[in-house]
Amino acid sequence: MLVDNAVTGDSRVQKVARSAAEAGWDVILLGCSPTGQTQTWQLGQAEVRLVPFPQPLAKKRHEFRRVFRRGPLAYPPSGIAEHRAQWVRAWRADLGVRRAQFALAKRGGGPVPAGGARRLKLEEQAAALLKKWVSFRYWQLTSAQRSRRRLEGPIDRFYTWFWGAVQGDRSWRKLEPGLWDYELAFGPVIDQLAPDLIHAHDYRMIGVGARATVRARAAGKTVQLVWDAHEFLPGLSSATKRGRWLKAHVAHEREYAPFADVVLTVSEGLAEMLKESHGLAELPTVVMNAPDVTVRDRSTESGADEPVTDIRARCGLGPGTPLLAYSGGIAPVRGVDVMIDALPTLTDVHVALVSVPPGKRSTASIDTLLARAAKLGVADRVHLLPYVPHWQVSEFLSTADAAVSPLVHLTNHEIALSNKFFEYSQARLPMVVSDVRTMAATVRSTGQGEVFKAQDVQDYIRAVRAVLADPARYRAAYDRPGLLESWTWEAQARVLVDVYRRLLPGRPATAQPDVPGHLVTTGTQRTLETTG
Repeated sequence: MLVDNAVTGDSRVQKVARSAAEAGWDVILLGCSPTGQTQTWQLGQAEVRLVPFPQPLAKKRHEFRRVFRRGPLAYPPSGIAEHRAQWVRAWRADLGVRRAQFALAKRGGGPVPAGGARRLKLEEQAAALLKKWVSFRYWQLTSAQRSRRRLEGPIDRFYTWFWGAVQGDRSWRKLEPGLWDYELAFGPVIDQLAPDLIHAHDYRMIGVGARATVRARAAGKTVQLVWDAHEFLPGLSSATKRGRWLKAHVAHEREYAPFADVVLTVSEGLAEMLKESHGLAELPTVVMNAPDVTVRDRSTESGADEPVTDIRARCGLGPGTPLLAYSGGIAPVRGVDVMIDALPTLTDVHVALVSVPPGKRSTASIDTLLARAAKLGVADRVHLLPYVPHWQVSEFLSTADAAVSPLVHLTNHEIALSNKFFEYSQARLPMVVSDVRTMAATVRSTGQGEVFKAQDVQDYIRAVRAVLADPARYRAAYDRPGLLESWTWEAQARVLVDVYRRLLPGRPATAQPDVPGHLVTTGTQRTLETTG
């Protein structure tokens, strides 16, 4: 399996690798090492191997050149700006010590520094002027780089158009050559492993997997390629569409999608869109991002030594305090600001945001949200919490009164049920969700929560009050026979294993597919999973 990240934060990739290994395949999950050194560990019966991932091609050629038109006095992008700024800081630090020495000398506490007070004053003035000059040139450099980074100038737009017109789907080689960095890091490792099946996750790794498949088949080896499309690439947020990034990645995906023997994806809506956009012969198979609720031995996994905790206890709240939970990343497209803006009206409600990534205390988006809460005078009712291991999320959230999914209207938000939707459901929490198409339709049909108009604070307040007024009514929806059972990873893993067996009939041997959550088999069929 191939993935373009370090694996630890990608619950879908982890679940796929573990389930494939439990079904009898010899699974090696390749990811990107954040340290530049090879790292390995076990994920159940699967092996995780992070490979060194240098990215020299990710840097555009213009980043090596000075942009005279945008910053005629800017430093060149060679590192000299950082050197000069640090040198000025060092000079001023030295002058500060010398000034302190003069003060001590006046009180009879030490010798007078060489050069005299007049020279010191002149140096201080010179250092102040130099600081302004260096800061100005540094600002010109960073301002020009920010402007250039968007690649939206007339020359940039012509360059993007020209190569798209001349090379079509092959144009990504000119527009986004950094995609080759993945090939050069992963390709030799895949060839050495000689897999029977390659499982490429998402849009970056489909190219790596397809090229490895071509090389293996040319050498006379039978190998199958599974592409796992996590999202609809043209439907990414408008911020991502700036410049040539999106056009390059869409072209890359279009070039290599036809190489996949089977396409997997996360929802029926996305399956239809992928079939149409890539002209696929078959509708992609849906494997939803449902949570893994099976009791397993987690001793080899990251975060395995962390006990399951209680969100209400972590917030220091008693059972009588209304608590709304949100789990996931925070960004403008997630719509979480509506939860903060409603708190001045929902005067007794607290909000818990399980949103801090591993190894961090905060992010820029979180800081902006907390500043908003402070300005509204509700910061004492906003509780920021770190992520918990993916298999603990539902149990961790279960003591909240309700859960919120406030997504704004974007194509990828409209067509799929998110991870958090299934995690909230397994926690049996009443939900307050925005009116993005698929999630809103599901909640209305099951009765497990209330739907509000996305980014509408007053309608959100209405929905919250309705849920908090009668939570038992919404929790009762989870008693429907088979509902929660179908929203588990165990159910989705059976679909995944069936796809593998269809591609490689008769292998692995002596499988036990009818044991939910315990797909224990024997055999050594090798599967290379690639995620991106």
